[in-house]
Amino acid sequence: MEAISIRGLTKHFAYYEKEAGLGSSFRNLLHQDKLVREAVKGISFGIEAGEIVGFLGPNGAGKTTTLKMLSGILYPTAGEASVLGFIPWERRKAFKMSFSIVMGQKSQMWTDLPAIESFRLNQCIYEIEEQPFQRALDELVDLLDVRSLLKVQVRRLSLGERMKMELIASLLHRPRVLLLDEPTIGLDILSQRRIRDFIRYYNEQTGTTVILTSHYMSDIEALCRRTVLINRGVIVYDGALARVNDLFSARKILRLELESPVGAEVLSRFGQVKSCEGLTATLEIDRDQVRQVSRSILDTLPVVDFTMADIPIEEGIATLYQQGGPDA
Repeated sequence: MEAISIRGLTKHFAYYEKEAGLGSSFRNLLHQDKLVREAVKGISFGIEAGEIVGFLGPNGAGKTTTLKMLSGILYPTAGEASVLGFIPWERRKAFKMSFSIVMGQKSQMWTDLPAIESFRLNQCIYEIEEQPFQRALDELVDLLDVRSLLKVQVRRLSLGERMKMELIASLLHRPRVLLLDEPTIGLDILSQRRIRDFIRYYNEQTGTTVILTSHYMSDIEALCRRTVLINRGVIVYDGALARVNDLFSARKILRLELESPVGAEVLSRFGQVKSCEGLTATLEIDRDQVRQVSRSILDTLPVVDFTMADIPIEEGIATLYQQGGPDA
């Protein structure tokens, strides 16, 4: 059963350009050239209940705009969307009680107050009775190990600690859909890992449907079996993350450790030279030529060691962004 369904969802923003200077300001009073930016261009996809789906794209691709439409913050220009059977921009009370959105660059907490005060406010907003509230709070606080920080002013917490509090605030009412917009942005590696572990565990225990945007591929690889890629407002891929690199070419990365330096012009005989510095070199070669090229390299070059790997997922995704889609 689909928890989220999107059909032809579109969002345009109107804006005006203005030259610098006082004269330009006076001219704009009489005439303005209206421009339109197509942030999201008729996208369609569905998400099953309980899925964690990575929603990826470069800056300005339309990710946050899409999440804002799914949460009812923005009205679409055209198209349809359904979240748990509700039309988000109708903003019905039952809908608002059934989802949460966490934005890594915007806080829902009162920064001058301790986190517990914001939690109590959410208890009132979502009409949570005392016993269910206390059970949910105790569980989340223990899972994220922040009990000792509940009475500390939010602005005095570290970035990682604040993000944990944001997650607690968003989950107290047990939402069935969770929209996460870059929840680990700016966090150190350890904090990122703790947030990922928590999201995975919470999804497994509650079956909450999650859409996750992130610029950290480690987040996506750790949590998402499926990914939706958007670029310039258009869906360019929807499927298993592991298949991204198979869409265009079957290529392998060969990393060499050499006994003595070898020039790039010599290495280029065996494949595309990705890097060549001192006694290390990296080549990209066709998968079906791996055995032949490896044998030739070992027979010809002063190789001490070599390793073979798939093209990194980041590079496969970058190719999709640049080409605009698998059929471009």
